[in-house]
Amino acid sequence: MKLAIVTAYPPSKVTLNEYAYHLVKHFRQKEQVTELILLCDFTENEKDIEFEESGCKITVKECWSFNSYSNILNVTKAINNTKPDAVLFNLQFMKFGDKKVAAALGLMLPLVCKIKKIPNVVLLHNILEEVDLGSAGFTSNKLLQKVYGFIGSSLTRLILQANTVAVTMQKYVDILEDKYNAKNVKLIPHGTFEIPAEPDYKVPTAPMQIMTFGKFGTYKKVEGMIEAVVKVRQSTGLNLEVVIAGTDNPNVPGYLAKIQEDYKNIPQIRFTGYVEENEVPILFNESTVVVFPYTSTTGSSGVLHQAGSYGKAVVMPDLGDLALLVKDEGYRGEFFDPTSVDSLAKAIESIVTNDTYRIELGCTNYKAATAHPMSDIAQVYLNTFNSIISI
Repeated sequence: MKLAIVTAYPPSKVTLNEYAYHLVKHFRQKEQVTELILLCDFTENEKDIEFEESGCKITVKECWSFNSYSNILNVTKAINNTKPDAVLFNLQFMKFGDKKVAAALGLMLPLVCKIKKIPNVVLLHNILEEVDLGSAGFTSNKLLQKVYGFIGSSLTRLILQANTVAVTMQKYVDILEDKYNAKNVKLIPHGTFEIPAEPDYKVPTAPMQIMTFGKFGTYKKVEGMIEAVVKVRQSTGLNLEVVIAGTDNPNVPGYLAKIQEDYKNIPQIRFTGYVEENEVPILFNESTVVVFPYTSTTGSSGVLHQAGSYGKAVVMPDLGDLALLVKDEGYRGEFFDPTSVDSLAKAIESIVTNDTYRIELGCTNYKAATAHPMSDIAQVYLNTFNSIISI
């Protein structure tokens, strides 16, 4: 199979590029795949396609840009030129831009493939019915939220024109089937990027690292986490370092720079900036606790799966998709009220002061993560394509 993947791809900073990297890593090792075609965004540096494992040929076609209105034309042209047997779209609603028209035009590409009779699957990481539009950076205006809701429903109907729409949570399947009467929605778990050997669960204690990982500024905010760690330092006397790993959300440029300025008088706060793939294991292995300082959620969490694969205890808000994911896939964590710094401090303290509990959570999360390795997820997608082609 000559498989094309429409996606952002490292060193891109556009969302879901890390997910694409790990999908590609495992697709290329499948005997059924003879060539992978990456229909990806333009980046200054070359795409990261050097893998240690042997695998099929990879062809890179940079053909779209974030917020470009011509993405639909350029990606269609690239599909025409490369002639793939099937196309996988690695999508969320703001994949092609945070300008609404640019984002919408890009999301019409699955319909283009359907018209061209090219077997296609959309991996949809979130659905607007489950997104808090204000927290996620769309708009806080109630009237505009209704407008975006209507637009989102229209775009969802466009996406559902794909042969199959894969989502990562059962709740998403239920909503799409109930609201849109969809018959082509399939649950395919998010999967875990890497499955290292089971860790020994020992972590550095001088200092203990309280880490968060992601793109910050919209529904992921770090002020409460910093203030919570200060409270835990005061109540326990422990040596705790705050590690903020990642970058600004594209909708909130300058957010982390402002945080650095606002909290410059608080010691032991480390901002890593963008984390390269080869630095991820070090980041997680050295962390004592992984915190999810979210005010809302927009889909299944790749960071939770990563934390699980490294056997980490996690602190999560008791809301939305994260709470569902814990229930559905067997993860465990200490929950907190996302509106309360005291609640977050209490959750962090319960882990950093109880090594037995920390290890228990880490063991449970490692077991949950290893249940869905990325190699298995890649095979499920190939099986889905085979089912489409055989019809």
